[in-house]
Amino acid sequence: MEKFSITLIIRSIENLLGKGPHSLHEPSMGKKEIQYVSDTIKKNFVSTKGIYVQKFEKKIKNYTKAKYAISTINGTKAIFIALKALGVKQNEEVLVPALTFVGTVNAISYLGAEPHFVDSNIKDFGIDCNKLENYLKKIVIFKKNKSINKKTGKIIRAIIPVHVFGHPCDIENIIKLAKKFRLKVVEDAAECLGSFYKNKHLGTFGDAGCLSFNGNKIITTGGGGAVLSKNKKLNDKIKHLISTAKIDHEWEYIHDDIGYNLRLPSLNAALGLAQISKINNFLSLKKKLFFKYNRILNKIEGIKLFKENKYSKSNYWLQTLILDNKNIPSKNKLIKASHNKDFYMRPAWKLISDLSPYKKKQRMNLEGAREIYKRAINLPSSQSLISKIK
Repeated sequence: MEKFSITLIIRSIENLLGKGPHSLHEPSMGKKEIQYVSDTIKKNFVSTKGIYVQKFEKKIKNYTKAKYAISTINGTKAIFIALKALGVKQNEEVLVPALTFVGTVNAISYLGAEPHFVDSNIKDFGIDCNKLENYLKKIVIFKKNKSINKKTGKIIRAIIPVHVFGHPCDIENIIKLAKKFRLKVVEDAAECLGSFYKNKHLGTFGDAGCLSFNGNKIITTGGGGAVLSKNKKLNDKIKHLISTAKIDHEWEYIHDDIGYNLRLPSLNAALGLAQISKINNFLSLKKKLFFKYNRILNKIEGIKLFKENKYSKSNYWLQTLILDNKNIPSKNKLIKASHNKDFYMRPAWKLISDLSPYKKKQRMNLEGAREIYKRAINLPSSQSLISKIK
C-alpha cells in the first residue's frame, strides 16, 4: 500500500484515463440516435404523440418489469406527479433524505407539502432505516389510520427513498417501515436504470418509482423521466394529469381537472429508444470502469471505491471515492487538483436541509448524511472512458 497523497491519486487516475478533458458523465451517441431522431422530423411527429413515445414506454416497462411505465418531461416532474396522484396534499409532510438532488425535495414543495428531512447511512448512501424507525416511534401518533407528527400536528403522508449514484438503498426494510407507519412510497430511482435489488429493478418496490433520462444519466432522452407503477388506476390518473387532464373527444377540448403539460415529446422518446437498445453494453462498460478504478485506487491508503453490496446489482452510474475520516481535510484540495488537470471530480450534494429555502424545515439528526457529504467524491464516470484505457 502506498501512502495517501493528493498528487498520487491525481497521477494514478491521469495515468489510467489519459490527459483530460474528462467530464463527470457524458452521453454516448451513435448512428441509431441520429436515425431515430431524424425519422421523427421527417414524419413531422415531434411533439407528445407518435409511435416513438409508445415504443419507448414499452421498452422501459419491459426492461424494468414494471407493470406500467409512463414517460414525463423530466425526473423531478415524475416525482411531483407521482406524489400528487398518490394523494399528497398541501401542508402534509413527506419524509425525504437530506442527501439527495434538490429536485427530489422541490417536487414536494411544488405541491405545497412539507419536506421532513431524514438521515442516510454510509453503507449504501440511502435512508438509515433503523435510525428512522426509532425517530418515528418518538414523533408519531396514529389517528384514523394516519401517522401524525406530534410536534406539527400534520399528517406524514409519504416517504421518498433515494437510490444514490445508482446504488440500491435498503428498500425492502424501508417498504416494511412505510407499511408500519401507513406511508405511501415513491422511489427516487432517477439514477438507477439498470440497478437491481435481489434481482428486482429499482423503482418497482414502492407505490411508484421515478426514473430520469437527463443528459448525464446512463441513457438519455436529452431531458426526460418516467413513472413506474403496479396499479392501473394510478397509472391512468398520472397519464390523465400529465396530459392537461383532457378527456378524449374527437374535437372538443374538455378538461375535468387542473392538469399539467408534462408528456415526453416524440423527439426525446426517439433518442431514448435508440439509447435503451444499448443499455446492456453501457452497464458492462460501467462495471469494467469500476474494476479499472478499483485496481489502481485500492493500492492507496486512506481511500476506497464504493461498491455494490451482496444483495445489489448497481449500474455504477457515478464511480464514488470514499475518504477515510483522517483524510477529510484533503477533500476540496483533491477536487481542485482534479479540475486543474482538466478532469472533473465533484462532492456529494450539499445537504438540502442546509440550503436557504429549506433551513427551517423539520428534520431528524443528520449525522450520517453529513458524514457522506464530508467523505464522498464522484469521479469521471462516462462509459466512453473505458475506450481510453489501455
